Amino acid sequence: MSVSQPEILIVLPTLNEEQTIGRVIDEIPGKALEGAGYKVRLLVVDGNSTDRTREIAAEKGAGIIIERRRGKGIAVSKALDAVEADFIFMLDADYTYPAGYIPDMLKLLDTHHAVIGSRMRGRREKGAMSRLNLVGNYLLSLIATVFYGKRISDVCSGLWGFRGEVVKNLHLRATAFDLEAEIFSQLTRRGYSIAEIPIDYRKRLTPPKLRSLRDGTRIGWALITRRFRRLGKPGEQGK
Repeated sequence: MSVSQPEILIVLPTLNEEQTIGRVIDEIPGKALEGAGYKVRLLVVDGNSTDRTREIAAEKGAGIIIERRRGKGIAVSKALDAVEADFIFMLDADYTYPAGYIPDMLKLLDTHHAVIGSRMRGRREKGAMSRLNLVGNYLLSLIATVFYGKRISDVCSGLWGFRGEVVKNLHLRATAFDLEAEIFSQLTRRGYSIAEIPIDYRKRLTPPKLRSLRDGTRIGWALITRRFRRLGKPGEQGK
C-alpha cells in the first residue's frame, strides 16, 4: 500500500508585485523539498492587483486566489480558511524575505507548532529597514512579549511556518497589516509553541505599502485588544 507524500503549501500574499513575484517563486527550494519526500504547492493570494502579478505567478505554476477587497489580512485569512496541507508557509512576495530558509523552518516544525523568520535576530541589509520601523518593531515585539508572556523578537515578520492542523484551529479576523499580530495572539492564547530562526532581510525593490505610524499603531492596538477578546471557534466567519 502506497503512503501519500506529506504536502507543503506556500502561500504568497500579493498586491501589484509584478517586479518581484517571479524572483520570489524562483527562489523557493521546491526541488530540494520534493527530493526530501514532500509534495510542494504554491498559492498566490492576490488582493486584486492591477499589474501582471497573477499572470507571472500562473506562468510559474502557482495557483491563484483573488480577493477583491483590499487588505492583506482579508486575503490571507480567506485563503488559510480554505486550504489544507501538512505544513503551511506564509511568505511576503516583495523579495525581502529569502525563501531559502523554508527547509530549516520545516525542521523546527518537528518540535514546534509554528516558526517565525526573525529579522531582528538576523542580518538586515543596509537600507532594508528605516530607524522608525526598527524602533517600531522592537516596541511592538515588546508589547507582544509583555502582554502574552511569550518572548518574541519579530512579531511583524512576513515569513511564518505552521503545522497544518494548527492553521485549522485559528479564527482570523484581521483585515490589513494586523494579520501577523492576530496570528501571534491566537497561537499563544491557544497554547501553541512558536520557534524563531534568524534570517537575512533584504531591501525592498518597490515602494512600501505599510505606513509606519498608522499601521504600527493599528498593530499595537490589535496586540492589546486581542489579548482579551473572546477566541472564536475555528471556521467561524470573522467580523
